[in-house]
Amino acid sequence: MKKSIGLLEFKSIAKGIEATDHMLKSANVELVLSSPLCPGKYITILCGDVGAVKNAVKTGEHIGGNFIIDSYVIANVHEDIFPALTATTNIERISSLGIIETMSAITSIMAGDIALKAANVQLLEIRVARGLGGKGFILLTGEIGAVKSAVKTCEHKLEETGDIISTVVIASPSADLIPKLL
Repeated sequence: MKKSIGLLEFKSIAKGIEATDHMLKSANVELVLSSPLCPGKYITILCGDVGAVKNAVKTGEHIGGNFIIDSYVIANVHEDIFPALTATTNIERISSLGIIETMSAITSIMAGDIALKAANVQLLEIRVARGLGGKGFILLTGEIGAVKSAVKTCEHKLEETGDIISTVVIASPSADLIPKLL
């Protein structure tokens, strides 16, 4: 079972690839995502047991050195983060829509985890910085009150970092909009 997630963002694609290779060799972790991002950044997302993920992230930070933009470990990540990262969630009914736009890919994953733990919501997707100028966003759904609560909790918990750009809650999104978002 995937219990924790490690996230690293690099300002060098080459250094990101090198560090990712070292991380995978240093600990028993699974690679979730390893990809270039706009504008010329690189992100690596790993999962596994907490100790292994922490060890791999530490290795990545060492190899990445001055090329590390940010790194973070979420020790007890919500299990629904993984399908949201790969856009493989299966949700039949979308009664309301919450959108949280962030300054970085890492913050969007943190926001998704916070939202899932804050209220009875489902993540539709966590979009990490591909074609977004380094930004990220999450799409979540559930009953309107739960979505509002999850969004407010994210705003509150991440306000000090200044990494949330904008949040929106739509009570009854148009049926024509939803397929275009996913």
